[in-house]
Amino acid sequence: MIKAKKSLGQNFLIDKNILEKITNTTNIKDKIIFEIGPGTGNLTSQILKKNPSKIFVVEKDNELASDLNIKFKNKIKIINDDILNIDETNLFNDKVTVFGNLPYNISTEILSKWIINLKDKFWFECLVLMFQKEVADRIIAEFNTSNYGRLSIICNWKLNIKKICDIKPEAFSP
Repeated sequence: MIKAKKSLGQNFLIDKNILEKITNTTNIKDKIIFEIGPGTGNLTSQILKKNPSKIFVVEKDNELASDLNIKFKNKIKIINDDILNIDETNLFNDKVTVFGNLPYNISTEILSKWIINLKDKFWFECLVLMFQKEVADRIIAEFNTSNYGRLSIICNWKLNIKKICDIKPEAFSP
């Protein structure tokens, strides 16, 4: 049995209804998917049901990467590395759809890196990302509200942000 590592900010999404809702937010049939932190592969399994052309996943945890390789074999391409070490702009020739239950301890760092490094050409078509509620509230905060700040400004600078839903703690393990 896989145990979540607090040091990596791991929380595994297990609610099938939420997994389906997430993958229904955008059309992914025949698209290239880039999933950050697939963990035990619950979201990955749901994405595969939607028939993407290819799935790349980035998983830092060696044990989880090995388990994903066994579980999905040649259905996905596993990159066993830290997402912060990856230059996504050189990874793909075509725009990708990004999914991620981002590790809570580096989620703002990941998002800020992507936005700040954006040039004229976006490397992604769509980002479908999960954040801790407090972080999400700062991302979507409106001007002159208590949550409005640097993160709100950076995110709204180049992205069209839409909140999909709140996810209850019971949808995650642990």
